[in-house]
Amino acid sequence: MMNENKSNEILNELRKIIINPKPELNFNNNFELLVAVILSAQTKDLYVNEVTKDLFKKYPNPKKLSEANISDLIFMINRLGLAQMKSKSLIETSKIIHEEYFDEIPNDFNKLQKLPGVGRKTANVILALGFNIPAIPVDTHLHKMAIRLGYVNEDATVLDAEEAFKKYIKKAEWIEAHHLFLLFGRYYCFKKNPKCNGCLLKKYCNYIKKDM
Repeated sequence: MMNENKSNEILNELRKIIINPKPELNFNNNFELLVAVILSAQTKDLYVNEVTKDLFKKYPNPKKLSEANISDLIFMINRLGLAQMKSKSLIETSKIIHEEYFDEIPNDFNKLQKLPGVGRKTANVILALGFNIPAIPVDTHLHKMAIRLGYVNEDATVLDAEEAFKKYIKKAEWIEAHHLFLLFGRYYCFKKNPKCNGCLLKKYCNYIKKDM
């Protein structure tokens, strides 16, 4: 059964494993952050960073990106997958940001979620990384960690996982916790064949118990 003390223990162990938790997407402002997060769906941050080097030079602001030729944009981001859908979302979102928000990314969850290509996770990423507003963006890695470490049951949804993290983790630690779980899930606790030998979280892990 999860509780605040157990959750604190888990976070302390994670801090020993992930020494300098920070975002791996490259961005210089909130507009670049929004673009990078939309592009990161179902691909690796490393690939996004390679693409955005040239993308941000060609489209440095919402107005420029809103005027992009969709075929050119698809060509630039094609290696990231879902290129047509992502291109359409980027152009439409950039137009809204330019025309309705005067090139400023809103720091309001509901306004962010209404932007094309922005779901709950992306909105929370913008709030946390762009505005330092406490949030826990839950992607596949955090969902997996919530289940394996006992924050939620195996059939829990992504929203269930987010609510559980918020319940058992201090609000001031939400952003750090997001990075810790994300990077641990990305580099250690793989979906298949996780690095269980010597793992400091073994005693909390349902994956290990199930496998025994």
